[in-house]
Order: sequence, then C-alpha cells, then structure tokens
Amino acid sequence: MSLTWGSMHHLGAQCWALLVRLCLDFRYHVLARAHPFIFRQSTVERLAVLGSKCGAWPIPLNELNLQSVCYLAGVGEDITFDLALIEQVGCTVHAFDPTPRAIAHVQSVAATEPRFKFQAVGVWSMDQTLRFYQPAKPSHVSHSILNLQKTDVYFEAPCRSIASLMQQHGHHHIDLLKLDIEGAEYAVLQAMFDANIFPKILCVEFDQPYPYWDTVRFIRSMLPRYDIYKIMGWNFGFIRRNDGTGLANAA
Repeated sequence: MSLTWGSMHHLGAQCWALLVRLCLDFRYHVLARAHPFIFRQSTVERLAVLGSKCGAWPIPLNELNLQSVCYLAGVGEDITFDLALIEQVGCTVHAFDPTPRAIAHVQSVAATEPRFKFQAVGVWSMDQTLRFYQPAKPSHVSHSILNLQKTDVYFEAPCRSIASLMQQHGHHHIDLLKLDIEGAEYAVLQAMFDANIFPKILCVEFDQPYPYWDTVRFIRSMLPRYDIYKIMGWNFGFIRRNDGTGLANAA
C-alpha cells in the first residue's frame, strides 16, 4: 500500500510527538535525581508518609494536632493522603479542586466523612474564573491552568487565592498547605508570600515541564524562611524555620 503525502505527514507528526514525550520523560526523571545534590534536607521528628503510592506525602506529625488548619489543593482521583491525615491527626481538612472527575470522586469516597471539607474551586494567585486545560492523555485527571501539556480542550472554573479562602473560612493561619496544581504553584506561593502568609508546613509538587533552573531559583528563594525536610522526586516538603523568620503567619 502506497503512502500519500498527507499520511506521511501525519505519521511524521506522530513520531515527532512521541520523541518529544520520551525526551520530556527522560528529563523529568534525570533532573529529579539531582535534587538531593542541590538541596540540603533537614531532619524532623515523627516523619510519616501518608497516602497511596501515587498520592503519598511525607508529614512531620509532631507539628500537627486536632486544631490544625490544613488546606489541600489538587484532589484528582486520589484522596488517600487527605483521609490518612484525618485519621492520623484527627483534624479537619479543606480540599479544593474544580475538576469534574475530582468532584465525582470526592462524592463517591468521602461523602460520609464530616472532617473532609471540599470546595469545587481552583487555587490561584487571585480570585477569577480561568480555563483548565485537559492533559495530553485524556485518561489522566489533572488539568492545568498554565496548559503545561499544550492541549486545546478545557473547561472554565472559578479560582480563589489562599488569602481569599482563609478570609472565607475565618482562618488566621495555616498549619499545612499541600499544592498539587499542575504548574500554578509558583504563582500561588508568590501571591501568598506577598500577602505575608507563611504556613508552618508546605507540601509542593513542582510540576513539569518547567524551566529547571527557574524551579531551583524559586525553591532557593523560599529557604530563608523554610527548611526542606523531604524530597520525593518533584515533591518537596518544607517546614517553617523556628529562628524568628517566617513567623508572620505563626499559629
């Protein structure tokens, strides 16, 4: 069977897309291995990894209690960390995600857990309605405001800043903030710091692809106020220093 110019062009485009994806995957894993050599990790007491293999986060349990204020941005279809945090600490958690599949997952899994407070909004640097772009693989659930995977399909949803959410819920501090928000973490963190809000614990996934040295510089800009207590690939655990810095938002 002979190939037409159109079919050859389509095949070439598919091969190029596959090559790009393989290069990005290689970059993702290789650069993640460099993090322990670039950043020093501090030791914390009672460090526990909570959640499933795909949704796990390391938490210093000594820093949390029944009254802790926990904001968890980015739910997807895995809230094992959220529910484990409730079980281990006993606190109420506030979770945020506007993705339709995330909303359906929460309704099916956590409808009977009163300490799991869910809000179908995105987290961003300000209050506004934004587009959330579908991942390249439609089977994946995580959508991106920044369109990290350069797709055309999106839905629109309201977004809130951390400061706005705190005002809504009457919170004057945050003990734990988890951000798994597909590239929006940089803008969210910067706006939060500019508002003089410094949670005690930060769990942040620095999503890729993103210019690597920009990620490194951003993390280094946080270190005057925070220590890194755990690195798991692109997931970083930060704890606010106890030397007088980062206490503007102390509990």
